[in-house]
Amino acid sequence: MLKSRLITYLIVFFTTYTFAQQPDEIIGKYHLPNDLDIEIFENNGKYLGKVIALNDFEDGQTNDINNPDNSRQNEPLVGKVIINNLEFDKEEKEWVNGSMYGPEKGMTFNLKITEIRQNEIEVVGSKFFFWKTIEWKRL
Repeated sequence: MLKSRLITYLIVFFTTYTFAQQPDEIIGKYHLPNDLDIEIFENNGKYLGKVIALNDFEDGQTNDINNPDNSRQNEPLVGKVIINNLEFDKEEKEWVNGSMYGPEKGMTFNLKITEIRQNEIEVVGSKFFFWKTIEWKRL
């Protein structure tokens, strides 16, 4: 009986450890609900994301026309880094402390990625007391 419990505990432990999220699992390309495609990459221990395709974003918008900084409104969206400073929290197995710029409204909000599944990731964006959970599709 003791031997079978020990084996069961070991199986559960190794299964949990094997399937726990790892820091670089987030690296890849994703399609966002606003029709932007982004690529998430690692840079000096932080994770960033840049726009790689627009997919007729906002009826053909190609420049950052809603940027609150007037001098940046003519910058192209493709290549723009819109996700900054995501860090992997080893204890929580989440990517936290990030920010994301939303070019459709010219706003920056807090970003956390809570779960990675085979074909999508679960993302939580927040601003002040408001938050929203959405899914991004892996390309």
